[in-house]
Amino acid sequence: MKRKSVILIVEDEVHIRNALQRHLSKAGYDVLLAADGEEAIIQFSTYAIDLVVLDILMPKLDGLQVCQRIRQESDVPIIMATVLGTTSDRVTGLDLGATDYIVKPFSSRELVARIRTILRRVSPDDKSQSLLRGPVDMATLSIGNLALHPQTRKVYDRNASIRVTEIEFHILYLLAQAPGEIFTREAILQNVWGYEEGAELETKALDVHISRLRTKLDKSSARIMTIQGRGYMLLAR
Repeated sequence: MKRKSVILIVEDEVHIRNALQRHLSKAGYDVLLAADGEEAIIQFSTYAIDLVVLDILMPKLDGLQVCQRIRQESDVPIIMATVLGTTSDRVTGLDLGATDYIVKPFSSRELVARIRTILRRVSPDDKSQSLLRGPVDMATLSIGNLALHPQTRKVYDRNASIRVTEIEFHILYLLAQAPGEIFTREAILQNVWGYEEGAELETKALDVHISRLRTKLDKSSARIMTIQGRGYMLLAR
């Protein structure tokens, strides 16, 4: 029997925390709770967590600090959930490694939909998803001296490792499937984030991750080019 995915909810407001636990439990997930940042770190270190729903404004350690701590040891998906909805707030969370961002107040139905989308993408045994969401049959790709290994989610250039997050690997792997071809923002969001065609697209996350990838590839054999008004492409240097 396949085990249920484990969701860690980090939220200091007890009524929100309990409401999310009820809804996610009904949706078929095992749910763990943390009321502050320190408790979140303990829970994350103790249990096998598949996804974290993380509030920002919390006592002891805030959500940004928790995100940063988790990213030092894991690429587990993190959804930031907060009343802070400005562009700069989104960029800060995403730049620290958050996978997605949802602004309060939000419906439990929307959160469940986002969780399902993200877990489908990262689940290695879901054969119904796109090539990016199941590494078993994915081939190692190379462009110049840059090599992408899907089984381990590792990137190397001239045998030197380039550390990338799960999301960054998926973006880079998609672009590397067709070097020199333009991938629209919509195509990247659909393939990497799992957005459905015609859905309202949140593109700020993509902007942040592309920027981070460019920095990491600065001295590598490949570079990401922006094609104004059209999208992105990967080219050998």
